[in-house]
Amino acid sequence: MERRDLLRALASAAALSIIPRKDALAAWSRVAEDALGPTNGLNDPQMALVRAVADTILPRTDTPSATDVGVDRFVNVIVSEFLSDEERTKGLAGLDAIDAKARADNNVVFTELSPEARGKFIESIESGPRDAEPAQTYWRLKSLIVHGYFTSEPVMKDVLKTQIMFPDFQGSAPVTIKKKPSTIKVPASDHMEHAHG
Repeated sequence: MERRDLLRALASAAALSIIPRKDALAAWSRVAEDALGPTNGLNDPQMALVRAVADTILPRTDTPSATDVGVDRFVNVIVSEFLSDEERTKGLAGLDAIDAKARADNNVVFTELSPEARGKFIESIESGPRDAEPAQTYWRLKSLIVHGYFTSEPVMKDVLKTQIMFPDFQGSAPVTIKKKPSTIKVPASDHMEHAHG
């Protein structure tokens, strides 16, 4: 898929994502604070599969690839910490189903395919029915990858040019206070007392 098509599809991809925006931001915070990732996260072959799928969907061009911005680690945090046990179990089985299909079609797992073969494999999944495995897991994974990519700080700042922080707050900026003239009238008797005092 062309990058410009993905940019066009950003709004719909975000809407279709399986996680709310606040959870995406929380997941990116977890990625930033823990470079090693969750201890109960995806295993090495599953992470390799996620990286390969992510960079096939969003390869490096004049903009960073999915793994350049850490989408694989984002997916790992979402799967490990934001999904229910049932969703996680189903998702992990679905990742295994993607590799099983790659092996059945090409005699090797997805990560061992050439970049061209990876693209063709993904096209075959995308052109088929979505209601059975491994297509169900693929589409959920793609949604997570695209959502994670477009909510990552590098893409928001450098690709989409989105301002993600408020402008600098200048607490010591000078403030001019304009005083209103007093409207209090002094009674005439007070003037007299001061004058004779």
